[in-house]
Amino acid sequence: MSDSEDDVVLSQLAVKTESPSTSPTSNDSDMDIDNKEHDDDSNDDNGGNDDDDDDDDDDYEDEDNIPLSRKTNRKVKVKKEISDEEDEDKPLAKKRKLSNGTAKKANKAATTPKKKTATTKVKKESKTTTTTTTPATTKRKTPAKATTTTKTPKTTKAKTTKGTTTTKVKAEPSTKKTTKASQVKKETSVKSETPESGDGGDDDDEEEEDAGYKWWEAQDEHDGEIKWTSLEHNGVMFPPEYEPLPSHVKLYYDGKPVNLPVEAEEVAGFFGAMVETDHAKNPVFQKNFFNDFKEVLKESGGCNVDIKEFEKMDFSKIYAYYEKKREEKKAMSREEKKRLKEEKDRIEEPFKTCLLNGRKELVGNFRIEPPGLFRGRGAHPKTGKLKRRVRPEQVTLNLSKGVKIPEPPAGHHWAEVRHDNEVTWLAMWKENISDSFKYVRFAANSSVKGQSDFKKFEKARELRQHVDAIRKDYTKMLKSEKMQDRQMATAMYLIDVFALRAGGEKGEDEADTVGCCSLRYEHLTLKPPNQVIFDFLGKDSIRFYQEVEVDKQVFKNLRIFKKDPKRPGDDIFDRINPSMVNKQLQNYMKGLTAKVFRTYNASKTMQDQLDLIPNEGTAAEKVVKFNAANRTVAILCNHQRTVSKNHGNSVQKINDKLRELIWQKIRLKKMILKLEPKLKKKDPKYFEELEDLSNEEIEHIHHLVIERHRQQVQKKFERDNEKLKLEKKPLLKKKDIKEKLDKITELEKEYKKELKTGKPEIPKGATVEKLKTQVENMENRIVSTTLQLKDKEDNSEVSLGTSKMNYIDPRLTVMFSKKFDVPIEKLFTKTLREKFKWAIESTDKDWRF
Repeated sequence: MSDSEDDVVLSQLAVKTESPSTSPTSNDSDMDIDNKEHDDDSNDDNGGNDDDDDDDDDDYEDEDNIPLSRKTNRKVKVKKEISDEEDEDKPLAKKRKLSNGTAKKANKAATTPKKKTATTKVKKESKTTTTTTTPATTKRKTPAKATTTTKTPKTTKAKTTKGTTTTKVKAEPSTKKTTKASQVKKETSVKSETPESGDGGDDDDEEEEDAGYKWWEAQDEHDGEIKWTSLEHNGVMFPPEYEPLPSHVKLYYDGKPVNLPVEAEEVAGFFGAMVETDHAKNPVFQKNFFNDFKEVLKESGGCNVDIKEFEKMDFSKIYAYYEKKREEKKAMSREEKKRLKEEKDRIEEPFKTCLLNGRKELVGNFRIEPPGLFRGRGAHPKTGKLKRRVRPEQVTLNLSKGVKIPEPPAGHHWAEVRHDNEVTWLAMWKENISDSFKYVRFAANSSVKGQSDFKKFEKARELRQHVDAIRKDYTKMLKSEKMQDRQMATAMYLIDVFALRAGGEKGEDEADTVGCCSLRYEHLTLKPPNQVIFDFLGKDSIRFYQEVEVDKQVFKNLRIFKKDPKRPGDDIFDRINPSMVNKQLQNYMKGLTAKVFRTYNASKTMQDQLDLIPNEGTAAEKVVKFNAANRTVAILCNHQRTVSKNHGNSVQKINDKLRELIWQKIRLKKMILKLEPKLKKKDPKYFEELEDLSNEEIEHIHHLVIERHRQQVQKKFERDNEKLKLEKKPLLKKKDIKEKLDKITELEKEYKKELKTGKPEIPKGATVEKLKTQVENMENRIVSTTLQLKDKEDNSEVSLGTSKMNYIDPRLTVMFSKKFDVPIEKLFTKTLREKFKWAIESTDKDWRF
């Protein structure tokens, strides 16, 4: 399309090109709260209490799981009403939009104080003319708005060691005004369960009953707003206190030893332990660490050296100390490691379970994250900052009234104890990196989480009934005369067709990750007639790079959206945001959001791919085909992963195993010919591979086999001695394994002779029939190993687990297992089998998404 044609279209759309809005939407923190597409990596690999960030189940969490303090402690900004004369196509930052993507003229009634009152309880799908912001969200400067602060009941404050923690009681909405969308109940919310009869009985019977509870067969037990009627647990597990370094292990500054206060020494140790890692060599990581280190040093009274430059700090002694500790841990005997694990399990046991409505349920992340240095994903601007130690005074517990409150560590107290049965978290606290809340929740295989998963996938299935109407409408709206409508339709097209996340504005202190609505000028390259190149960082800083063909009208719209005077850094979609997209979608279906669309497209794609697989071949062949279908979904959702450092070694081991199997098959066939030489003429094709391996390859295989046998004998010798040592019995001596080693040496000589003659020794009792049976078994193993190798290489850069856990309806996997006669253990890991027990027990071979 020529520039003149573009100008004509722009004039028809009545766009003010002299000053188009390229700033992100202001006052849209409901988008940040409820449509959190790009989580800060506050749950990074430093802590043992981290939720799985790849687990997008969190995207479907109930709005009722928002802590009460967050429900009531928000500042609410109210936008000015729009006059009748106001242009309907002004940029988003200058006016209010309706969920259908059009501007609404001011309603006189809306100017009354009562209508301006904001509700304190934020619903994900609620339609409201106000938008909320959280303290943790950083926004760019926007035009001044009329603001009002929500009124909340009295708050109760609990003092902490690091300032004051303010907690607030649950507040009811302050206005009765509702709209169609605000009346929608969260479909993913976890419903209440009927409490079990507490008539006592044998403990073993109770445990058996707990293990056998099938919530999916008791649908009447989870209706309503209340999430539980009774909840009892043992609190959270805190990390051990810091153990100071030995007196001779010190940080050096400009060649001089530094006597650090214990608080600063701990922080120095965090960096010293990882000084040889890629993280520690990152300048941003170093800068953030050094700033926080100096702050802790100042807080703890300083030291004997004036530390001003990071480059003069020498962590070599600290690194050597921790490296020695790591080596000592590796060198521990098997029995010692087992003893330590048993001790760890004993300490953790009280925290692993809770009583929910009288039933025992597993608790997920019951550990408080230990202090450390924040890593972050991708080029995170906060990488290297100190994750401070969490104290009991920062932790809020949630449990039933009247039950025993867990004892905090000696000399401490809890921030607050709540009794809120409309949420499903057991404890929460605020971490300092992103100023966000962390929660202790039920385990992935709990009934609470199971119901949440079930409802999430049922919501995606429900979309089947509406998807045609949605596509018809947004296709029509692609040609709308209003710029905002065109942007809305184009965004919905991209979210639907390419499974893009909705996206949202990021603060300056967050990683620059984007989604559909936050795409900028530089993220799209247009190639006529209708090719688009997407290149941006998505969630978790994973690069999204795709060259795709789009609808011609979509291409035309994108070209208009990039029209002058827009430049790199300007938003493509400057008149819409994720919240508006979700509200538009909810006109078609209750609770429908861009995330539901993503789940729907992933599961629908998987169903379509499984329909193409013929029910034939071995189980191993079927698994490879299933994984290929899974990979299609992972690519659609951009679930990539970096090739692991051990990938090359893993592939080499499989290749070695494959060559060894081929050698063993050839060797068996040579034995058959040695018994009956005439068979080669009768069936030449059967013996045509006898010369496939060179002498050099065979010699290498001999070496691998002999070395493996020797290592197996040596390892068993060491294990037996460890066991005898614990039992205080006499230890084995080298002469006790001499017989086994001598047999291996004899085998080595036999292989050398076989290499020269080309004729293997025939074992006693061998017959042609028995040898042929062994050949057949060997061929099956070769096929299986070949498929394993292909799968390994194909999936080296694709993460199948994320889509299988969070996006593909688990009932599709169970259906495939039952219909294609593939053991579920080959498709689901043990963790997933426990998480999706409800799907395994409730799905048959004819189920369809």
